[in-house]
Amino acid sequence: MAYAARHDGLPARRPLMKRIADHAAPYLYSAPALILIVTVMLVPLALGISYAFRDIQLLNPFSGAFIGLDHFRALSQDQAFYRALRNTLWWTGASVFLQFLLGLILALLLDKPFYGRGLAQALVFLPWAVPSFLAGLNWSWLFNPVVGPLPHWFYALGIMSEPSNILSDPQLAMWGPIIANVWWGIPFFAITLLAALQAIPRDLYEAASIDGAGPVQRFLSITLPFLAPTIAITILLRTVWISNFADLIIVMTNGGPADRTQIVASYIFTQAFKRLDFGYASAIALVLLALLLAYSMLIVILRQWLLSKD
Repeated sequence: MAYAARHDGLPARRPLMKRIADHAAPYLYSAPALILIVTVMLVPLALGISYAFRDIQLLNPFSGAFIGLDHFRALSQDQAFYRALRNTLWWTGASVFLQFLLGLILALLLDKPFYGRGLAQALVFLPWAVPSFLAGLNWSWLFNPVVGPLPHWFYALGIMSEPSNILSDPQLAMWGPIIANVWWGIPFFAITLLAALQAIPRDLYEAASIDGAGPVQRFLSITLPFLAPTIAITILLRTVWISNFADLIIVMTNGGPADRTQIVASYIFTQAFKRLDFGYASAIALVLLALLLAYSMLIVILRQWLLSKD
């Protein structure tokens, strides 16, 4: 930008208001987005965190007082919370592992050229498009021996002694939502890993084949290192999502039987919308937030380490 020259040969200083406007322009352009983020995300987050230190009960008109750490003291002695935390680890670990494993296998299969591959890729993405509520309802029917075939198939294969509903069995109930969650979440890993696979240069595989490397060696020395950063970030995202994902649990089992499928996210829902104790529910949510932040930091550090090795 050209400035008018002064009589001493130096460029003339712009007016003060013009300089302020130039410096403020980027902030003014981003202001609508920042205001929306603050209004929609940060304000509810701050309000929810404040609820954790207050007595907020919707059925008690005299509630709302500041109670400090009382909710967290009660939470430290809440056996139902510890059971829900253990169930969350089992629910999240099994779901993420099976989704990743089956998604990786599916991505490797779809990476090979074959007739109708485009149609197969579209069908693979179909479960992801089904609303989670509808997916949970459908799987509940499938596990019901009155209207669903799965218990009868399990009985015919010798897996079950009689065609019964596993969702009512305390020892097997968790497998129902896990199976539904795996079916619903496989497309995320399959599509993401397929995109990463197609970005790998094909000449690397040709060079490895010429050097005598077999399929397993090519996978371990080429495919896996290239996929490692993508695997890290996808596992991070799915772990955080599934830990907070209570839809299937609520629709299929509602945390039962005997709290065997109650996870932390569904326990928060129970406290907030059934017992109407928003203060205690917010304290549980704050603990879950802290645990997920710690986990996320570990995965991010691991991903940066993997990237630094390339």
